[in-house]
Amino acid sequence: MKIILTQEVSGLGSPGDVVEVKDGYGRNYLLPQGFAIPWTRGGEKQIVLIKRARSAREIRDLGHANEVKARLETLTVKIAVRAGDGGRLYGSVTPTEVVGAVRQAGGPELDRRRVELPSHIKSTGNYKVQVRLHPEVSATFTLTVNAAK
Repeated sequence: MKIILTQEVSGLGSPGDVVEVKDGYGRNYLLPQGFAIPWTRGGEKQIVLIKRARSAREIRDLGHANEVKARLETLTVKIAVRAGDGGRLYGSVTPTEVVGAVRQAGGPELDRRRVELPSHIKSTGNYKVQVRLHPEVSATFTLTVNAAK
């Protein structure tokens, strides 16, 4: 089955790529989750739009990725969330909240889909967060989760 990826799928490709996958994988997972659309001749126009949008927010090259990595790894990122007794959070910290905290700390603009949290963050403390900036470059920084007052 030939499909056009609309989001990055690890091990498969980037948005705008035309890939060949097994029928079941495409029909049962990629298409329903919105990670891809079926390939058609008319879909070629959508590829151009997807690639244009991707290039606007993507890290330009390896050198730029290394610059962003250096900026990220020097940041101290703190986030205050509602917590109960014992530091247990009401809910969990999401990648969107992490991106907002990085921006408030003076860091670069990040794509929430590239943020990899270690697990569900459901209590206060320090956590290592990894961000895939480029296929060859990943940055790691410490996220401090505090209870909001």
